[in-house]
Amino acid sequence: MKIGVIGLGYWGPNLVRNLSSLKEPVGVVCCDLNNARLNLMKKKFPQAETTEDYLSLLKDPDVEGVCICTPVSLHYKLAKEALLAGKHVLVEKPMTDSSKDAASLMELAEQKNLILMVDHTFLYTGAVRKIKELISQDEIGSIMYFDSVRLNLGLFQHDVNVIWDLAPHDLSIMNYIVNEKPVSVSACGSRHFNGKEDMAYITVKFESNLLAHFHVNWLSPVKVRTILIGGDKKMIVYNDMESSEKIKIYNKGVDVQNEEMRHQLLVHYRNGDMYSPNLEQTEALALLCEDFIDCIMHNKKPLSDGASGYEIVRIIEASQQSLALSRPIYLQ
Repeated sequence: MKIGVIGLGYWGPNLVRNLSSLKEPVGVVCCDLNNARLNLMKKKFPQAETTEDYLSLLKDPDVEGVCICTPVSLHYKLAKEALLAGKHVLVEKPMTDSSKDAASLMELAEQKNLILMVDHTFLYTGAVRKIKELISQDEIGSIMYFDSVRLNLGLFQHDVNVIWDLAPHDLSIMNYIVNEKPVSVSACGSRHFNGKEDMAYITVKFESNLLAHFHVNWLSPVKVRTILIGGDKKMIVYNDMESSEKIKIYNKGVDVQNEEMRHQLLVHYRNGDMYSPNLEQTEALALLCEDFIDCIMHNKKPLSDGASGYEIVRIIEASQQSLALSRPIYLQ
């Protein structure tokens, strides 16, 4: 089996490295218009093939899957051509720059009986998989809030704003662990340097009492990658910047009793123990690549499938509309 990687800028080389290191032997075909990047890949991975022509890659019968690591504006075009050529597709986040195009790719992949997968790498981390396990086992109870902060100084993107760049990570985590669809999205943000929002706040509401909030920022003096998940039994703090204890579970919360005779609520605060579970240390991108290959070989549904990619694009698109109109956007 051969897998093509189109685009060798920032993320593409990471995919080449992981695909080249899989237990299941995979041939990698690197594709980019920049000869210097191709030569660098050839030097690092002598067994890899290289080409400047993505159409020749799509015509190669030995290439069964294609990874697309280009600017988001090219995702739809390249993914569509790959699917029409009969190739399974793994596309970098976000899947497309419109929900209409995302839905079109999902429909085409289904018609062709091909895998459409989105590179939501965080879903494959030991931390997020543990959070999913804890929630599935009702360890923290019903989720009351999901609060995410993702800050850094840069990297400024030329084609998208900070929402399209950073929010997909935490939105994909929320979409993975929350078992209900959002009903509305509101966003506010500001532009300071390149004409695109470089800091923004997004609020996602659900039909239940769950509220999700996201802060993304390219203008922070410190790097922050934190998620707080509040359950009515326990609470989780996920700090991706921690080297060892990335997840901490707190047995803290509020218990309320209704004293009918006194017509008042009695509030009791729980302040129990904290523990940090052991997490699997395998590189998330390696697990994602393994999942892609496994799904191709056994016609399985990937963890990060086209449907999850569509949901993230739908929320980001609504955030963009909310920025423009300065009001909440209700999702159908």
